[in-house]
Amino acid sequence: MNYKVTPSEKSTVKVEIAFTPEEWAAANEKAYLQNRHKYAVNGFRKGKAPKTMLEMFYGKGIFFEETLNLLYDEHYPAILEKEKDAFTPVGDPELSLCDGFSETNAVLIATVPVLPEVTVGQYKGIKINKYEYTVTDADVEKDIDATRTRLAKSVEVTDRPAEMGDTVNIDFVGKRDGVAFEGGTAEKYDLTLGSHSFIPGFEEGVVGMRIGDVKDITVTFPEDYQEESLKGQPAVFTVTLHKITGKELPALDEELAKKLGADSVEAYKTKVRERLEKNAESRGRNETEDAILTEIAKTATCEIPDVLIDRQEEMSLRRMEQNIMYQGIRPEDYYQYLGTTRDEYKKKLEEEARRMVLHQLVLEKLLELEKITASEEEIGAKIAEQAASVGKEPAEYEKTLDPRQREYIENDIKITKLFDFLLANNEMVLYKEEPKKD
Repeated sequence: MNYKVTPSEKSTVKVEIAFTPEEWAAANEKAYLQNRHKYAVNGFRKGKAPKTMLEMFYGKGIFFEETLNLLYDEHYPAILEKEKDAFTPVGDPELSLCDGFSETNAVLIATVPVLPEVTVGQYKGIKINKYEYTVTDADVEKDIDATRTRLAKSVEVTDRPAEMGDTVNIDFVGKRDGVAFEGGTAEKYDLTLGSHSFIPGFEEGVVGMRIGDVKDITVTFPEDYQEESLKGQPAVFTVTLHKITGKELPALDEELAKKLGADSVEAYKTKVRERLEKNAESRGRNETEDAILTEIAKTATCEIPDVLIDRQEEMSLRRMEQNIMYQGIRPEDYYQYLGTTRDEYKKKLEEEARRMVLHQLVLEKLLELEKITASEEEIGAKIAEQAASVGKEPAEYEKTLDPRQREYIENDIKITKLFDFLLANNEMVLYKEEPKKD
């Protein structure tokens, strides 16, 4: 066997693998021995017919595919190992045969998607936005209120109209031009006002109703509504309100503070602020790092293989599907609600997937250009930090790490050092969000 590697288009290489007639014959004989049990010939027990007899009955190429698979499995991994410094495969190859393929001209062509070459332009001395977020007293109060709402008791309300946040029990009949439409009618339906689970304007229309009230609420269906006949159409819902259930929030006192892990109300507020500040710092750092990569990527050139884009799309899609499944929604129901299919939804992720892949490739190129590494001491310190967070000794904790976890720790250190370098070597301008206009 001999082979030849040549660069091809769109970050692929062609590996032409030529097999000698002797290699083909040996592999063909092995394919016969491994697969003869699948075939029967009159006059022979199944699996006992000679190869020449099977070829006579089933055709000369009966073991052609199995022979190719054997040769591929034997030689392709070995070629990749020999060429590991020349290129890095990022997906399975597309296989084809040379023109005039035969036992004496057996050339298998593997078109392999490979890690692309990346060229970056200026990555130092650039003016880049830096994002910082502050935590206000209002943010702390809002977070505390959200926690109190989560811990609230449900209470039946009879002395006031419905408000946002209440759960109302209603009947409704939806009509277009005075005629009820399919799917627009329900009885004794529980709806949480402010959940945005109904058409825009519906929940707002229920606000202010009292028990026993009957009200016509006029709405317009969104242009992207799943039912084609209702898109952008006006409708009138006749709503009857039967019951209002509100929430009774627990008092913000020492008892609640202790329940939430603090000794006093002030201690609890301090704890909330520290958490929010940590989240704000993390958000600012993440958005700043993304801004840095976005600016540098503008000058980068790279021919990204389709397999990397598809892989990122699939990862993003599965992450989204897992999130909605945690909410009790089946992905197939979600796509049906949106009026789309999984493949169509995946296609919409292409632009963002391409951006994410480019950013990752630029990141790896910058690590290479700046020769950024993680020392054993730095890795050890990070492992010790993680061990302390779970109450273990570093040596004991390190034994539980597999090679991939250790590699993740190493990469995390390198990336942190790279962004520290980029922050120090670019003109970081504090981003100020434009005030919202009334």
